[in-house]
Amino acid sequence: MSDKIRVLVVDDHPVVRKGLIAMLDTEDGIQVVGEASNGRDAVEQAVALQPQVVLMDLVMPEMDGIEATRQIKQRAPSVNILVLTSFSTNDKVLPSLNAGAIGYLLKDSNPSDLVRAIHQVSQGEGSLHPAVTRQVLQQFHGPVEDEKQVEELTDRELEVLRLMAQGYSNQEIAKLLVLSPATVHTHVSRILTKLNVASRTQAALYALRKGLVTLDQK
Repeated sequence: MSDKIRVLVVDDHPVVRKGLIAMLDTEDGIQVVGEASNGRDAVEQAVALQPQVVLMDLVMPEMDGIEATRQIKQRAPSVNILVLTSFSTNDKVLPSLNAGAIGYLLKDSNPSDLVRAIHQVSQGEGSLHPAVTRQVLQQFHGPVEDEKQVEELTDRELEVLRLMAQGYSNQEIAKLLVLSPATVHTHVSRILTKLNVASRTQAALYALRKGLVTLDQK
């Protein structure tokens, strides 16, 4: 069905890959359109199938997930990458995000968290596991270097940014703040422009890094 989220599942372990596919096949709003067991095949299938989301493992033969992510974003920029891995170490997280992934989830996450992340990433809305967010923040040292003065955010934009940093989608933010989704989308676009960042994930990390919001805020 055209309204389903098209997903490519990439993992070199057959049991894990088949298990993910079986689980996702039970979700009405998701359609698994392909699978790959290594990064090279992942790139080729992503280009050929043009899924909305690639569920990407990182440690694989022939080509790892970070390089596969980089090549997919170069050859099929509209495809969104959600990393699903067991690793939250320094040498995996930031390189994945820098390569173009907008979501990063650990394999010990609940199935409901994975489904939620797929929905968010399919809309271009980043999704980071809390442990991963903390891991990224620990890698920032010293003051943030700003070439330009960051334009001050309005109170409403700060509210939206705070909810973005906590992992809420545009639809969820709209409900929480009693706004239309279109209005939230406009706020998000303005936030990205004012902070001079390219994605929601980068905006959330920037806000956390600058102390505009904290992970403990409810």
